[in-house]
Amino acid sequence: MPKEEGSISSIFTTLSPGEESIALPDRFTELKRDIFKDELVESWRQVLSELEGTVSEIKEKGNSLITKLSYDEVKSGKVSQAQIDHLKRVGTVIVTGAVPKDEALAWKQQVRDYAAANSSHIKGFPEGNIQVYEMYNSIAQTQARIHEGLINTQKFLLSLWHTSKPNDIKLDVPVSYYDRLRIRQPGDTAFTLGPHIDGGSVERWEDPGFRSVFGNILKGGNHWKQHDPFNATPRITVQNDIYHTSNACSIFRPWQGWTSLSFTGPNEGTLQVLPNLRVASAYIILRPFFRPKNPNSDSLKFENWELDLDRSNFPGSRIGKTQELNTKSHPHLKLDQTMVSIPKIEPGDQVYWHCDVVHAVEGQHRGLSDSSVLYIPAIPLTLNNAHYLRDQRDNFISGLPAPDFPGGEGESKCMGRGSIEDVKSVQGRLMLGFEKFGDSSEASKEDREFFDKVNRILEL
Repeated sequence: MPKEEGSISSIFTTLSPGEESIALPDRFTELKRDIFKDELVESWRQVLSELEGTVSEIKEKGNSLITKLSYDEVKSGKVSQAQIDHLKRVGTVIVTGAVPKDEALAWKQQVRDYAAANSSHIKGFPEGNIQVYEMYNSIAQTQARIHEGLINTQKFLLSLWHTSKPNDIKLDVPVSYYDRLRIRQPGDTAFTLGPHIDGGSVERWEDPGFRSVFGNILKGGNHWKQHDPFNATPRITVQNDIYHTSNACSIFRPWQGWTSLSFTGPNEGTLQVLPNLRVASAYIILRPFFRPKNPNSDSLKFENWELDLDRSNFPGSRIGKTQELNTKSHPHLKLDQTMVSIPKIEPGDQVYWHCDVVHAVEGQHRGLSDSSVLYIPAIPLTLNNAHYLRDQRDNFISGLPAPDFPGGEGESKCMGRGSIEDVKSVQGRLMLGFEKFGDSSEASKEDREFFDKVNRILEL
């Protein structure tokens, strides 16, 4: 079913004033009690202690913690184990050199020309002074999604994940997920996204599958230390989008990402991340079960916090919204000090962050030129993702928005939008759902069975 029309603002309470105060239904009190076990108190104590060191490290090292790799390292397989271990710890990576600068700048000009030629049909946020465009089907976006440099980078990033169910997911087969684009102008303050995590909010606790992703954290005691952010198995069938709301990702998206179309650095309207995965995730999952003994106190010590099992409160969580965080809802993260801006990047550079990484967009663009990106993540082939790929492909043919995003007529009346004729490679056609998977004679019996299911879903 198409989602409601709108813009990116519909999923953020920070862009929808007044909604942050809406209480969750009483059933969430029962949910909290059902999940809770006494051992979580010890987990909370340990995580708060561990966070002190994590926060200190981020304050000291800043964005130097973010992994930076060259495309040559990625393509040649020369990324060291030490680099991989660090990348997995911080959850964010920059890959340089996969797309020539001139090619990336040409994509930006093509996008601008397409938007100008179809201005009466193009929407975005904020209305009247668009910084984030509800555009999915331009030729530039189509060609960028299937660029060899992006595909090889995504294969590398997906290979960092693992699964015990290889017959249910192909981490070596990336597929495309259509997303929008940003051309943020100097001085803009409207497109201000505070710290958040995409892919659901209350779903993290409400959906049994999502709870299993964080199963070690919810076991209590010191089991949170065994939480593996790169285990794909429990995520394959998670319901990220229980409430079918616009902008909510409904599939398994291991890596969010964007490809830069500009020279952009800190204070120039760029991405911010909290460069930590395991400890931050443990804190966020445990946070709803505890509250300060004195609401007027700013003490973060363990002994000054108590159980919170008699309210439906899940801090930063709202039905149909993304998971948001701030210094009041998640004080121990000290987000005013731990959200670091991405270092200086150039056109063609790629930035990816793990789906559990807390991220934000700088509140003001203080630079002198545009801060522009194409949102292009890394997605593996699963049966659920194949269902989405089919619907996305059909929407692409019709010029409609991608299924997870605000509905309406989209670009169906736009001149010069992308089509399958703009996709010349077999790999590109595969990623967009126009070719059968698994034609290789080297495929195992199990792989052929999986690909047969996928091809039937795709109606190929």
